[in-house]
Amino acid sequence: MRRRLELRDLRSLERRSMYSIFHPLDPDERLPRELMLEGKRHRLFGLRFMELLGFIYLPALVLGVIVMASIGIKPLVAFGLVGLLFVGLFVYVIAGRYR
Repeated sequence: MRRRLELRDLRSLERRSMYSIFHPLDPDERLPRELMLEGKRHRLFGLRFMELLGFIYLPALVLGVIVMASIGIKPLVAFGLVGLLFVGLFVYVIAGRYR
């Protein structure tokens, strides 16, 4: 048979017993939730920049190849230069994540 709960059984969460288990929060220490929100704020700017770069890159690639071909540069060399530009841009973005 189960024992009936009494009021003294429910008092285990009093302030003194809670402080013996958990230390009070430091008012100067930032909560993980605040740190996550701050990180999302900065990441949002980075994502917008990356999306803009992604939208602009393909038209810039086509325009660059057309301009280089109209100047007289061979298409293979033009694609090579644009590929090097892409690799440089990719390295720049990856390096920006670790700054």
